[in-house]
Amino acid sequence: MFSEFSFRQFISAFVVLFAVIDIVGSVPVILKLKKNGKKISAGKVAFWSFLMFIAFFYIGEFFLNLFKLDMSSFAIAGSLIIFIMALEMILDIEIFREGPDTPKDSVFVPLVFPLIAGAGALTTLLTIRAQFADINVLLAIVANMIVVYLVIRLAKLIEKKLGPSFIYMLQKFFGIILLAISVKLFITNITVLIEQITRTAA
Repeated sequence: MFSEFSFRQFISAFVVLFAVIDIVGSVPVILKLKKNGKKISAGKVAFWSFLMFIAFFYIGEFFLNLFKLDMSSFAIAGSLIIFIMALEMILDIEIFREGPDTPKDSVFVPLVFPLIAGAGALTTLLTIRAQFADINVLLAIVANMIVVYLVIRLAKLIEKKLGPSFIYMLQKFFGIILLAISVKLFITNITVLIEQITRTAA
């Protein structure tokens, strides 16, 4: 397996996943959750994200087929969650309201899914797996999880260095970016879904 290691492939896979995960762009979301009293463990987020990526790497297609789901449906579901989160960031509103049983820990939702190991990232993972040797993709996942851990761990320091006003502007900017990503994910995959239904009907 290690004989297939390629530094070029590793860097390519790392950069692609880093761009899709966009953990730096998620800093405003992380800070917003912390200000709302949510507990966020950098180690747990990185660990569960890593497990999600590894599980999907090996059994993603089988899992979706088991429930008779396709990647397009999965991506559309993720895009709707990202869309709602983007609206919260842009409009300063609260759509995901907390109930008495809502956990104070925000590790899995919304950080692990859909922000880090969301539909876009998991779809991308299957795509690059078809292009690169497994060892290079797996190492790229590990490297990205290290970056995720460091960014979440240093989120407060990043806010301190940049200042609350800049973080607020960053929140609006990345809210628009998230909104654009959700729209692109939705349109791309709803088109694929419609084409599949049309072919089936024909």
